[in-house]
Amino acid sequence: MRKIEATKITGAVIGLVRKASFFLRSDVLSALSKAYRAEKNIQAKKILRAILDNAAYARKQKLAICQDTGLPVVFVEIGQDVAVRGDLKEAINKGVREGYKKYHLRDSIVSDPLSRGRSKSPVCVIHTDTTGGEKIKLTILPKGFGCENKSQLRMFKPTANIKEIKDFIVKVVKDAGPDACPPYVIGVGIGGSADYAGIMAKKALLRKISSRNLKLEKDLLRQINKTGTGPMGLGGANTALAVHVQTYPTHIAGLPVSVNISCHALRSASVTL
Repeated sequence: MRKIEATKITGAVIGLVRKASFFLRSDVLSALSKAYRAEKNIQAKKILRAILDNAAYARKQKLAICQDTGLPVVFVEIGQDVAVRGDLKEAINKGVREGYKKYHLRDSIVSDPLSRGRSKSPVCVIHTDTTGGEKIKLTILPKGFGCENKSQLRMFKPTANIKEIKDFIVKVVKDAGPDACPPYVIGVGIGGSADYAGIMAKKALLRKISSRNLKLEKDLLRQINKTGTGPMGLGGANTALAVHVQTYPTHIAGLPVSVNISCHALRSASVTL
């Protein structure tokens, strides 16, 4: 049984806060660069250039890629042969608190969602999975709410056909319009339960762009880019950079479909301890 000190986890999370906030993922940068080279619409091309320049400036100056530093979502994959010496949840939250303070990132969290009372310190949402082995993998996804607010869940009847599902996904993106800062990366979760479909949709955003190309994903990307919303809603061929779909077995009486939209500043970082 391998033992890992909670303090080590806190230190790792502080590093992930920095990496995710200042350095746009290389696969996202590559997708944006590809979109810039292919874009024919002059205004859209200018927007894509500005997005790339912003990412370069953030990286060079160690500044937040976006002023919305997000609600940090942390995914934990913990090996069954690992024992954490201390409180895992508190170690992660402490890392978020200290990371946001150390790197002067905006605390966007309210402690009570109804009264809207301010949080004394940043907290995060934690999802934990148990795996084999004796390692812990931590992944942070600081999710801005301009795009999170455009997420949707629909509980389809089990008789729904693929066209109905595709039409729903495309409509969610079309309804988001320019509000969530396109070009987007679209995460889709199909199956499971209502809550698990939502988690799958968010996990799908962690997948590297172009790491897998299902026919369904290609078809959806093609349809979404035909909407003409374009970068920042000013027209063009690049409303989305990618569509990632995850599926899971579900009940015979249901068919949950969750769509989670990420803006062009898709920020995440991982470390394995």
